[in-house]
Amino acid sequence: MNILIVGGGGREHAIAAALKKSPKVEKLWCAPGNGGISRIAECFPVKATDLDGICALAEKLQPDYVFVAPDDPLVMGLVDRLNERGFKTFGPRANAAILEGSKAFSKGLMKKYNIPTAAYETFTDADKAIAYIKAQNQYPAVIKCDGLALGKGVIIAQNFEEAADAVKSMMIDGKFGKSGSEVVIEEFMRGVEVTVLAFTDGKTVKPMISSMDHKRALDNDEGLNTGGMGTIAPNPYFTKEIAEECMEKIFLPTINAMRAEGRPFKGCLYFGLMLTSEGAKVVEYNCRFGDPETQVVLPLLETDFVDIIEAVDSETLENLDIKWSENACACVVIASGGYPEKYETGKEISGLDENGQTSGAYVYHAGTKLENGKFLTAGGRVLGVTATGENLKAALDDAYKAVGKITFEKAHFRKDIGQKALSFDKV
Repeated sequence: MNILIVGGGGREHAIAAALKKSPKVEKLWCAPGNGGISRIAECFPVKATDLDGICALAEKLQPDYVFVAPDDPLVMGLVDRLNERGFKTFGPRANAAILEGSKAFSKGLMKKYNIPTAAYETFTDADKAIAYIKAQNQYPAVIKCDGLALGKGVIIAQNFEEAADAVKSMMIDGKFGKSGSEVVIEEFMRGVEVTVLAFTDGKTVKPMISSMDHKRALDNDEGLNTGGMGTIAPNPYFTKEIAEECMEKIFLPTINAMRAEGRPFKGCLYFGLMLTSEGAKVVEYNCRFGDPETQVVLPLLETDFVDIIEAVDSETLENLDIKWSENACACVVIASGGYPEKYETGKEISGLDENGQTSGAYVYHAGTKLENGKFLTAGGRVLGVTATGENLKAALDDAYKAVGKITFEKAHFRKDIGQKALSFDKV
């Protein structure tokens, strides 16, 4: 089987590595890919958002499946375009990807089908949004862009000035383009965040192992929000009892709601959850594998990844028993200094072998390029250094040991990934 992966980050490297393990896979292609992915898949310089270019590439390569990994092309309808041309795909069609593409849509769906989430209002007028914040007078307040914003379109405002500035930056200054023309203002939920990725064929939902992301740029959850500075799996706070509650009140109701709306969701659905004193609630949905959650979840998958893709495609997921390792996994992201704001690229990375790897861990490349046999930085998040172990401490120790072998100018990483999980107390 020959598979084309669309995307070029750490998530796509993790997907490629998982597919590479399958005896069913003969050839892997990736567009655009990156330096690390190029060592296990043939890469083509076509942007994931160039729908015409991806379709033309698929026509040329004739893959057995096209795995569309990032949010933008899914929301833009790449799966629809590929299906029209007769290609089998992994990923939701545009009318289902709206779950991530529009926060106003997803909040409305949750309200209609009684899926637990934070109280909210949506606005298309900045003055009305600011007046609402003033009237509510509750802080922190959460202000979200309606559309996609690279994981950065959420501001947690501590006071009225910050909240008003957030609304202005989104709706008046156009910081996030069209994505900020409508905003969602939510109550701030307190609790523990959990990510659960799930395979679904539109009828059956099979959750993967839970994970814990670390969004803030600096230790102790300080600094700006990022796309994610590291992850661990499983998340110890996501107990068997909570998993059962989520299946009954969130996972199945969401899949059933989308089908009832004529928007069957097939692919990977990301549930961002908050475990509050009132039970689990949805923070957000994503219409694809998370990044960097994928980097700790897929290494624990024991079932052939291709078997799952085929079961999702043929809507026979209920017949497949998906098996997972009992081990733990940890990923530490090494980022460019200054990320998520201004940073420099083109820095040579030391400590990697010719395949972009180092001993004792698996290195997923997020923002790298390979030039003249050297790996160079090419993004904000550069590498996801990942290790598995019989427990979380062993996995973290190995991941950080491997991080210590890799250097580039102004490299930055958090030193406290997984600490909250290590000190987990069920009481």
